Formats: sequence, C-alpha cells, structure tokens
Amino acid sequence: MLPVMSDATRPAAATGGQRTTVTRRLLALEVPGGGPDFDDPRHEWRRLFSELFGTFLLVLVGAGGGVVGAASHGAIERGAAVTAPALMVMAIILFMGAVSGAHLNPAVSIAFAVRGDFPWRRVPGYLVTQLAGASLACLVLRALFGKIGMLGATEPGAGFTDTQAMWVELLLTAGLVSVILGTASRAQNVGAMSAIAVGGYIALAGLWSSPVSGASMNPARSFGPDLVLGDFSNYWVYIVGPLAGGAIAVFFAWVLRGRADIGGAEAAQGRLGVISVQTDETSTSST
Repeated sequence: MLPVMSDATRPAAATGGQRTTVTRRLLALEVPGGGPDFDDPRHEWRRLFSELFGTFLLVLVGAGGGVVGAASHGAIERGAAVTAPALMVMAIILFMGAVSGAHLNPAVSIAFAVRGDFPWRRVPGYLVTQLAGASLACLVLRALFGKIGMLGATEPGAGFTDTQAMWVELLLTAGLVSVILGTASRAQNVGAMSAIAVGGYIALAGLWSSPVSGASMNPARSFGPDLVLGDFSNYWVYIVGPLAGGAIAVFFAWVLRGRADIGGAEAAQGRLGVISVQTDETSTSST
C-alpha cells in the first residue's frame, strides 16, 4: 500500500522557502475528487472474479483442514488447521488485494461501506461472489473427499452454547475488522505489512478461540459448508456475531481516526487504473 494524498494538491514539505506539492490521481477509486475513469464498470468483473477466487481459496484451506483431518484420521492438528487460513489470507492480500481490495468476507465489505470507504451499490455483487466462492470450495471438497469432517463447518464447540459462540464471534470480528480498517487508513499506511497484520490476527484468534466457535469471523466461510450439508441450524451465530462485530469496529475506527480517508478507500476498492504522482520538478505515473 503506497502513501496516499487526496486528488487536491496539498503542500508536502516546505524547506528554505521552497514548497513541494504532490498530487495523486486515483482513477480507479469511487471517491470525490477521483479521476474520470475511477467508476469504469469495465473493471467490475475483474473485481468480482477476484473476490470469487479469493474466497474460494480461503474456504478451500479453512474448511479443507477439517475435511483432510478427518480423511487422514487426525493428521491435521488444530494449530495447523487455524494457521493455514491465516497464511492463505496473507497470500491473497499480497497477490490480488490491489484488484478488489481482497475483502473475502461479507462482514468486511459491509464494514468498509458503513465506514464510507466502499460504495454501497457494489456491496451486493461482492456478497454474492463471496458466498458463491465459499460454496464452490465446499462442493470441490465434497467431490474429492466425500461428505466427511462436516465439510469443515464452523459450529459451536462441545460444551459451549450458541450464545457463547455468537459473543466470541462478535469479539473476534470486532478485532479483525479493526485491524483491517486500521491498516487500510492513511494514518496507518503500512503497505504490504497489512497482510501480515491481518493474517497474524486470524491465526492468533483461531489458536485461542476455535474450540468455542470455530473462529470463523466470516459469514461466507460458514455459509459454504452449511449450504452443501443442508444444515443452517446454527448459522445465525455466524451472521449476527460477525456483522455486529464489524459494526463495532467501524465505531472504533471513527473514535480512533475520525472520518474515512482516501487511503482506506484505495485499500477497500483496489487500484485498477492509473496512479500519478506529480511534483514541481517531475511527474511519474504507474498502473
């Protein structure tokens, strides 16, 4: 993630009476002051495919740990099962986060929209493709290994109630979305390090809480196995908890950093288009 300034020209430095100004045109962004191409609908199919493919890979690994663990009679330990999705999320953010923002999670897409970083009219497409990607991954797992390991379904653990699992999902998702919104902001513009922060949080959350709720933090992740199994009896836990947690994270982001900024919008929407950086001396651009 590159340091970002708004499309308006702003003073960047003043030394010895000389002022340097920097202007960045973010043509792919749907924010006020963007370029004429920022709302180009020709890019949307790429963004949607990115979400479909990314969510497919995430759920293939996340649900696949349970399935392969059952097929191999316990060869996949819990530590591996919860860290593998975290590593996959890191990889997805790094290799195609610039295309769609790599939401991979309805709670994240909705939180970005509530925050003002992402246009609401694009949310339905993202949600549909995320659910489709998760379902496709579980269909592939069932075709390969059969209907075993509950297809990696996230369910309240033995000895824990649905309500306890819901509260754990709420708390975990509040932390996850806080990390995502925080590393996406201009104030905390950490670039590729955001992938490490998000992946690290997912692994940490799973290591301590997966016995309670499965540490889903993602309605799409939980939707895929439930759809293929035809059992939505506990699915409300994985809708209410993550969505409420995401809403809390948006409030925390406002308390910590105020209103949304261009850095968050760039992270949420991807960077399909031209980014130009202009100074008094030179002008450069990249795609």
